[in-house]
Amino acid sequence: MQAKIWNYSEWIAETNPQELRKQFDEYLKQSGFNILCFTDHHFSPQGYTALWLLTESHFAVHTFPEFGKSYIELSSCNPDFYMKFVELTKNLKQ
Repeated sequence: MQAKIWNYSEWIAETNPQELRKQFDEYLKQSGFNILCFTDHHFSPQGYTALWLLTESHFAVHTFPEFGKSYIELSSCNPDFYMKFVELTKNLKQ
């Protein structure tokens, strides 16, 4: 049997760190993911990166406020959780 990882990435319009944290905490939980830990970093003078370590892999956000967009990426070994997450985020596309 071979391991399979599903990968999803997209540009979105939201760049506010507090909104991103709130939104993606909720989307990950609604999708069924188990969040092991969360870490983030605020850059000076602007920019933000966040990482959610999941039992099913990981999710990351990288903001580019100077361009009014953020890059999101999910890697998952659970196809059901992955598809639920993609469905929840389809309206976020820039």
